[in-house]
Amino acid sequence: MRILGIGDYLDLGDMYLRLAANGHEVRVHVADPAYHGVMAGMVRRVADWRAELPWVGAVGKDGLILYEGAGHGQEQDALRQAGHQVIGGCAWGDRLEGDRAFGQEIMRAAGMRTATVQEFSDFTAAMAFIQARPRRYVCKHNGHHLPSTRNFVGALDDGSDVAQLLRGYTRTWPAEVPVSFVLMDHLAGIETGVGAYFNGEAFVGPACLDWEHKRFFPGDLGELTGEMGTVVTYEGGARLFAETLAPLAPRMRAAGYRGYINLNCIINEDGVWPLEYTCRFGYPGFAILDALQPGGWDEVLGAMLGRSDGFAAAPGYAVGVVLTTPPFPYAGDGSCHAAGLPINIRGTLTAAQRAHLHYAEVALDDTGALVTSGASGYVLVATGLGPDIVTAQCAAYGLLDRVKVPNARWRVDIGDRLRDGDLARLARIGYGAGAAMPSPHKARR
Repeated sequence: MRILGIGDYLDLGDMYLRLAANGHEVRVHVADPAYHGVMAGMVRRVADWRAELPWVGAVGKDGLILYEGAGHGQEQDALRQAGHQVIGGCAWGDRLEGDRAFGQEIMRAAGMRTATVQEFSDFTAAMAFIQARPRRYVCKHNGHHLPSTRNFVGALDDGSDVAQLLRGYTRTWPAEVPVSFVLMDHLAGIETGVGAYFNGEAFVGPACLDWEHKRFFPGDLGELTGEMGTVVTYEGGARLFAETLAPLAPRMRAAGYRGYINLNCIINEDGVWPLEYTCRFGYPGFAILDALQPGGWDEVLGAMLGRSDGFAAAPGYAVGVVLTTPPFPYAGDGSCHAAGLPINIRGTLTAAQRAHLHYAEVALDDTGALVTSGASGYVLVATGLGPDIVTAQCAAYGLLDRVKVPNARWRVDIGDRLRDGDLARLARIGYGAGAAMPSPHKARR
């Protein structure tokens, strides 16, 4: 195939490397100049993706355009109308992810029960709402332009901590940034994601279950980073999928959606409470799913293009851990250099072990050595597989311990809470992953 990747930061770099290694032609466009050096010497970067459309279109059904992020749905729809094969999302998917109130409407229309969500475009009005209706809240911003570090999960039962945050925003919020956010009732339970691939007409392959670890530090302390690591399985997701994503298929078909979609939920003894959609590949989720897809991205992309009804999925669990350097989780401002740090591996890795290192902001320097690149310090994801979480943890952390990067850091508890009780609780509720429970001892680090 000929594959043209389009994104801001080269988020799918690891996928491109694997596709190129399997003989596919790959070209990528990176919009943000701070990330032009990512995967230098590894992947071919092009300055103008539109100039590459004849190249990708010349091979007909063997040409594919991959979009990495949300926010370009109208572009994708136009390219499909022009006859190109596009995997990523669509304009409707952009709204589903970026407009949280709209997302909640779609959930309710699909028969899902949702918690109370109130949308605001004014901080003072939100503060008055909290005063009139005191309870614990979560504040999440709409759109695709703000980092996840802006979101806030309140801890106080009267919502006063969220109100104080909003009061501060009335003084410090940048004038050029639109104010658009929601207040959601906080829900106690087990945060669980369900995801699947859609081929434009129907879902293909099994659905996955995932358990993200969004906070920067172990013990769920620190900033909301997006994800520092995740546990994923392709087993046991049928019930949650049937109750949540499956009813969306007619709307997705009508909208021309083709790509990966994920729904994050809270599950407790009262049922399933859907929170928000991700209408694109997830990061680091896509790399961790790769570890459970023995046929590789060739097979998965082929299924999304309608060439087959599904793809092979490995049993058990994959644990993925993100390795970062400063300035992560913040964007670089030049004072903290994320690029140029050497990446070394202790000892010799087998081909199978190397396949579990998923590179992100890296490049080859003029000597051919692997170094960090980009501006955020998001270096790589190490994955491990196993029939239970403990085995997968040991494999991921054992591999990560052999990667040597100056100032590297990662969470050391990815999967612990799930292993030590949440998985058993999900099984009691009726949403268990179906695989054998891990032993209660701690995984070796």
